[in-house]
Amino acid sequence: MNKIVLRPWQKQDAQELAAVANNRNVWNNVRDALPNPYTVMDALQWISFVNNQNPVLNFAVVSNGKVVGSIGCTPKEDISRKTIEVGYFVGEPYWGKGIATEAVKQLLEFIVMRLDTARIEAHVFASNKASMTVLRKNGFYLEGIHRKAAFKNNELIDDHIWVKLI
Repeated sequence: MNKIVLRPWQKQDAQELAAVANNRNVWNNVRDALPNPYTVMDALQWISFVNNQNPVLNFAVVSNGKVVGSIGCTPKEDISRKTIEVGYFVGEPYWGKGIATEAVKQLLEFIVMRLDTARIEAHVFASNKASMTVLRKNGFYLEGIHRKAAFKNNELIDDHIWVKLI
């Protein structure tokens, strides 16, 4: 397997990010906040936004020196402040190569070492079996299914909640 590195986003990553994110099959598996189509301008705005976070919580997934995806986490607030949600995608040409599994593993190491959390969760659409496998391989379990809780592509779909307790 290729060496996978997570690193902060850089402005010069915008072209590669747009290339992997501007894909309908990727978009079908993520929240609508990811624009579709996804342009270099969208990538530049994202990179600027995440690089102003303190601490930085969103990273480029790099394989063999090339940006192949994105991964990050969002701390919840108020009574859920000990919960962190993770999200990620890998460009379609890189699916099935273990990249997402390794990227999630590295993000979990970062979260455990750097953030104050007791619970890590991920939301996965019912059709995204590959992402569920990535999470299972990283010690997550299916906590529950929110029936018809997500509205994607003009369709109500089930949202699977995967959890790892720390």
